[in-house]
Amino acid sequence: MAVGSGLFVTFEGGEGAGKSTQIRLLAAALRARGLEVLTTREPGGSPGAEAVRHVLLSGAAEEHGTRMEAVLFAAARSDHVEGVIRPALQRGCVVLCDRFMDSSRVYQGVTGNLDRAFIEALQRVAVNGVYPDCTIIFDLSPAIGLERVRRRSVGSTDKPVGVTDFDRYEKEELETQEKRREAFLDIAANEPERCCVVDASAAEGEIAAEVLWLVEARLDARLASAVPTGNPQ
Repeated sequence: MAVGSGLFVTFEGGEGAGKSTQIRLLAAALRARGLEVLTTREPGGSPGAEAVRHVLLSGAAEEHGTRMEAVLFAAARSDHVEGVIRPALQRGCVVLCDRFMDSSRVYQGVTGNLDRAFIEALQRVAVNGVYPDCTIIFDLSPAIGLERVRRRSVGSTDKPVGVTDFDRYEKEELETQEKRREAFLDIAANEPERCCVVDASAAEGEIAAEVLWLVEARLDARLASAVPTGNPQ
């Protein structure tokens, strides 16, 4: 990979789709090939953004309305991009991010009923030219995803029996989750050059192999574009 020519891969999908697991597996596979890899997440990923994450996922900002939440997400994203993502890409790193701008389009835009032009304007300011090279959308039935979330939370060993730690989005109705699934698929259909849809109901190993193949294809294309063709006169 050429210096200053990193690869930015984002992972999107509904609750319980397995994004975190697949990011971990992909990062290990890429590091085994000698690549520098940064894994990060949204909301969060930088000190300022992590502070905003707590406010957002705890529901503390909910009373101020979806519009204010969207502004907070954008502020966190801007801090994340400028403090973490852009510097990593400039040094040639592969950046793997759990959620990015498409989550704002879906969560605050589609199911938050915010005007699309408002959401897109916020995103332009927040990302400041840093767009994903590849977005992998993990597609899964919301009913299965929410059941995975419940099992994961109840089965955690660091909480009293019967106590769960669902964030405010994991608690929402199945109908809302279904709308989000369709919204992610619509994004993929409208931006096929950037987005790839992966069946998140498949076996973990099968998903990991497909994700690695998708990302390696992007890496190979990036390397090929960086190699001069022909002989200078």
